[in-house]
Amino acid sequence: MTALDLSSPVAVVGTGTMGQGIAQVALVAGHPVRLYDAVPGFAKTAAEAITARLDRLVAKGRLDADDRAAAAGRLQAVDGLAELAGCGLVVEAVLERLDVKQKLFQDLESVVSEDCLLATNTSSLSVTAIAGALTRPGRFVGLHFFNPAPLLPLVEVVSGSATDETAATRAYATAKAWGKTPVRCADTPGFIVNRVARPYYAEALRAHEERAADPATIDAVLRECGGFKMGPFELTDLIGQDVNEAVTRSVWESFFQDPKFTPSLAQRRLVESRRLGRKSGQGWYAYGDDVPRAEPHTAEPADAPASVTLRGELFQAAALVGLIEAAGIRVDREESAQAPYPGWIELPGGARLALVSGSSVHAMAEPTIEFDLALDYASATRVALARDVRVSDQDLSEAVGLFQALGKKASVIRATPGMIVARTVAMLVDFAHDAVAREVADADDVDTAMRLGVNYPRGPLSWGASLGLYWVAQFLDDVHSEYPSGRYAPSPGLRLAAAQEENG
Repeated sequence: MTALDLSSPVAVVGTGTMGQGIAQVALVAGHPVRLYDAVPGFAKTAAEAITARLDRLVAKGRLDADDRAAAAGRLQAVDGLAELAGCGLVVEAVLERLDVKQKLFQDLESVVSEDCLLATNTSSLSVTAIAGALTRPGRFVGLHFFNPAPLLPLVEVVSGSATDETAATRAYATAKAWGKTPVRCADTPGFIVNRVARPYYAEALRAHEERAADPATIDAVLRECGGFKMGPFELTDLIGQDVNEAVTRSVWESFFQDPKFTPSLAQRRLVESRRLGRKSGQGWYAYGDDVPRAEPHTAEPADAPASVTLRGELFQAAALVGLIEAAGIRVDREESAQAPYPGWIELPGGARLALVSGSSVHAMAEPTIEFDLALDYASATRVALARDVRVSDQDLSEAVGLFQALGKKASVIRATPGMIVARTVAMLVDFAHDAVAREVADADDVDTAMRLGVNYPRGPLSWGASLGLYWVAQFLDDVHSEYPSGRYAPSPGLRLAAAQEENG
């Protein structure tokens, strides 16, 4: 099935920010575009705004003046749905209410031809439910663009339960012809991105509720150690706490209150107090010209030990050994054939420095300081440390000094099973494998969606493979033992993938 022919008009119903963005994408791709809005005058205003954006693209050298003139000539604001007859595709971007969308598409069915593709840009409603009101639901798909639509490449092409394969394929091909990167997925709460991304927010909120660290420190650790572009607290302030909490609650309720998707009480209180983030001037952080930036907790400078002892293998953190030696610190290696698993670094004071596990550090056999998982220990500029109650201040100072000698800032947090980066990444890996196992989308599309939709440094499936799925599953089993609610129990999809990995 080929993409919609460029001669075929595309209609966009709903002319807010998202509707205008989608219209601009179709227009620049070469289609005639018709704009309609139920509010009189809005479509005309939207057409003027789109034309102004085309002018800015010309000024920036991103659009040829002749192409701009041609595009503007193809743009038409219309006053009624009847004027959308003859369109090959209608994309809806109206209020996120099921009844409103259903009524709109029922009205459209009496206007457009039988081969017209109907699409919703919904991010929170069921594509199947919207199509349930139609007499011909087979031609109905989800085309979920990300804001701003002209800039962000990802489009989730969502097949409802009644969507015909030919309709989904045509929608996919059309989005690709428009210069987008489409991914295909089944109609599931949150589709790919909003489903798989829930732990990125949820685990940070959980760590904060447990008083492991303040928001600025959690954000800094996930950025500077985990490699994420924005921390979850600053990101939800940008999105809007009400918007992010509503999506979380919608997904949780759609999954019949599955504990894996449980919303945060701390975020609910923020929304109730109308501290919604940047748009209200206050969220997790305060905003304003004279408001100082919240700073993460960073340990004071400490002396690095002259030498350490490596006992066993560090596996996921093996790169640290070379970094320590490059910093001029001697690493003595245990010669025993019965190397411990997992291994650790023994500090001069006798405490163990070990990669985080899913178990409580207070339950370790020996006094232990845990360090968090990093995307790349060589490029990470910060690391989080947590100690058990038996570790002395001197031992902690040695650990801090060791990482500082590697050019990294150290944030000492309150011990919590799984810490920050490791728990977040393990849950993202689990959610991604669950989505693949349930045939929400294939593995490549899941990783592509998470990289392009929310700018993750790695797709969670690729990340899990590099860590080792057996390790991820065991890590989550250990966290589950600490919190036996079901939230952290590895999904059947992850367990299967881990077993397949173990068996080659």
